[in-house]
Order: sequence, then structure tokens, then C-alpha cells
Amino acid sequence: MADSVLYEIEDGLATLTINRPEAMNALDTATKVALRDAAIDAAENPAVRAVLLTGAGDRAFCVGQDLKEHVGRLEAAEKTGEPALSTVSEHYNPLVTALATMRKPVVAAVNGVAAGAGAALAWACDFRLLAEHGGFNTSFAGVALTADSGASWTLPRLVGHAKATELLMFPQTVKAEQALALGLTHRVVPGSELAETARAFARGLADGPTVAFGAIKASLAYGASHSLVETLAKEDELQTMAGAAADHRIAVQAFLAKEKPRFTGR
Repeated sequence: MADSVLYEIEDGLATLTINRPEAMNALDTATKVALRDAAIDAAENPAVRAVLLTGAGDRAFCVGQDLKEHVGRLEAAEKTGEPALSTVSEHYNPLVTALATMRKPVVAAVNGVAAGAGAALAWACDFRLLAEHGGFNTSFAGVALTADSGASWTLPRLVGHAKATELLMFPQTVKAEQALALGLTHRVVPGSELAETARAFARGLADGPTVAFGAIKASLAYGASHSLVETLAKEDELQTMAGAAADHRIAVQAFLAKEKPRFTGR
């Protein structure tokens, strides 16, 4: 794996760190490949029960596509006639799919500005903790592009269609308190406390009922695009699965014994 992405697993918690602080954690090809592969591994790895995604340094979570590298690809594409933005299908789509659909909770610790695809990566996570000096900027229209990395799906679900249209067509930095008011983040944290707070938050999720968390994610995603009758049937299916998990019995026994359950993730 490229040095530009750090991937660690400890006691069920996988931490993915975009490690290009000198470039504000911009996504060059090597970084996109490494981040995609790490997210897919975390999604499929049974040893992982929760994921924490963050950026190195305190300036930026991720400013999206590395435009310096991108210029070279545009020039090459003009000569060869090949698509200049194949990175969407090759890198961004599988990365966002892994983050959004894995059957385990994903937390973004947004340690600075998150722009373009970087903002979209944070929005694809289940929870966002934002440093008080951080913020979000869609950026896409600023370089004459449309939304990618799932932003056209996640952003309207967070802020509504009208506000999403405004943020995408008139890119502007949404600072921490406004981001909290709009629903772009769950919590604003002093920058010096973000890493510790986010890790404790993700740690709590990693110690939780993983099967149930995964079922909650699946039911919410399904219910967003299906009828009530279809969603009720899906809830039945998922509840049957969760009810058969070992952690359900552990939780019930702990409740009856008036003890705190110790979940296994199974």
C-alpha cells in the first residue's frame, strides 16, 4: 500500500488516514488506489467492526482530486482520445460504495477543510465529527465539473434538494457551525481534541453490536428508495438475521441480569 494512505487495525477498529499533509491530502492516483483497496478490505475483513477515516495534519481532511496530476492526464487524454476522468469509475465509485454500504459503522474525523471528492467521502460515512476550524466545500463547479463520489446522492439526503443545488452550483466553504446547523456534520470538536474524540467515538461503535449496526445501515438505505410494504418486508428479513446473531442473546441476557453487554460482533 502507498505511504500516502495509512491503514491500521486494532481491536476491531480500522483506521484509514490519508497521508499527504503537504498536499492538503489531495488524491493522486496512488492515494486513490490505496484508499479504495483499504476501504474494500475493511468492508470485507471480519476482524474489522468499525472504521475511522481521517486525514493527516490539521489543515485538511482531503481537498479532493490532485489537480496538478490531473492536468497531465487532461493533456494525455487530448492526445489519445481516451476519457480524462476514468478515475470516477476506477477509484471514486468503488471507494464510496465500500464506505457507504459496508455492514459496519464508518466515522469521518474531518480535521480541516474537506472539498470536492474529499467532502463527498466524508458524506459517504455514517458519522462526521468536524474540527471547529474545518469546513466543507463542494468545489466541483469551480473547476467546471459536476458532482461525483456520490455527492449528488448523499448531499440532498443531508441538506435537502434545494440547498444541495445551491451548494453544488455556488461552491462556498461551509464553516463548522453552519455545517452543524445544516446537518453536514454530527458534532463540532476543538481541533486539538478531534483525534482523541473521534477515536473514542469509533471505538464505542467497534465494541457495539456489529450485526445490528450493519442491519440498520442496510434498512435505512433500502427504505430510502422503496415503498412502505417493501421496506417492512426488508425489516422482517434483517430483523430475523439480527435476532439470530449471538450478540442479540448476549444483550438480552445482560439486560435481564442488569449488566452491561459485552458484544462479540457476531
